[in-house]
Amino acid sequence: MSKNAKLEKKQGEKHNHKARQLMMQYVITLGVCIGSLALFVILSKLVLSVRVWYPSDSYWPLLHWLNLHIITVCAAIGGAIWLIVTIYYLYRVFRQIDEIVDAAGKMVSWPEKPLEMPRSLEGVQNELNLVREQALRNEMAAKEAEQKKNDLIVYLAHDLKTPLTSVIGYLSLLRDELQISEKLRERYTEIALNKAERLEELINEFFDITRFNLSVMTLEKETIHFSRMLEQIVSEFEPILQEKRLSVESVIEKDIILSGDADKLERVFDNLLRNAVNYSYPDTVIHLLMKRMTKEHKVLIRVQNHGRTIAKEKLEHIFEQFFRVDASRSSATGGSGLGLAIARQIVEMHYGQIRAESADETIVFEVELPCE
Repeated sequence: MSKNAKLEKKQGEKHNHKARQLMMQYVITLGVCIGSLALFVILSKLVLSVRVWYPSDSYWPLLHWLNLHIITVCAAIGGAIWLIVTIYYLYRVFRQIDEIVDAAGKMVSWPEKPLEMPRSLEGVQNELNLVREQALRNEMAAKEAEQKKNDLIVYLAHDLKTPLTSVIGYLSLLRDELQISEKLRERYTEIALNKAERLEELINEFFDITRFNLSVMTLEKETIHFSRMLEQIVSEFEPILQEKRLSVESVIEKDIILSGDADKLERVFDNLLRNAVNYSYPDTVIHLLMKRMTKEHKVLIRVQNHGRTIAKEKLEHIFEQFFRVDASRSSATGGSGLGLAIARQIVEMHYGQIRAESADETIVFEVELPCE
């Protein structure tokens, strides 16, 4: 059962308890009133039976009539008591509903101001204040995410101009300079190609932002030979590893089978390895471990690299959308800040977990996924 479902169940049980408590108060009040009436009638009969009453006594007509109609009188008084108690409790319930509706209106109109309600509704007051505080936190988080997204789009728009200008400039040189040497031509071509690739990365980041905000991610599950998938992903990083003077030591348990969306899981581990490459010191080793956790029926994947320690306050937000560890937005490590947020979403959709640790110039990402 999810955390939200457990919370909803707990709140539902609490509300049911309050309803039962109110009903119990109603029944007890009604029982006390009816019991008091019955006790009064019995005591009255006992007191009146102490002496002998004669028709000549002044109270004889009234007492004689009551004696003949005692059941009718008691029923009428009992009915009146029931009606009064019921009306009182209905009034109490409707008054509480009015208080709650009024408090809800205040919560919408003045969300920053704590709600104050009668003591009888203290529990409801506390719950509404918790809802109000959570709504404020969610609103603030949404505003921050929107601001980050807007800032990122501005940065990306600015960053698009630089490689585009370079591509146009170097291609113009290649077109206009007819006497250019072959060596210089190759150099200009390589620079233009690198800038075009950077331009492609930035455009892909724009698409990431659009997909993350405008679409609902769905899974196309299939049986995956997970061990082979990881081996293939590692092999695809060989060129960039050589370029950055890095190496990967992988320990991948054989024949691990998963049920999941192959493309999306590939994106998760491609992102984790890419981050390890981008944030590793030169001439260091990236460690990749994948092993079966037999008792838990899970598989553990750990990616570890050596780089600058991520501060604890940044580590707490590392899986949030648009959050970037490198605030400088350098070309080497600059991204949209969506990679890890999307990775977490994909892992959780597979009923898995993802976490990050960093200490002593070591960065570790761990993923747990259910396996067959």
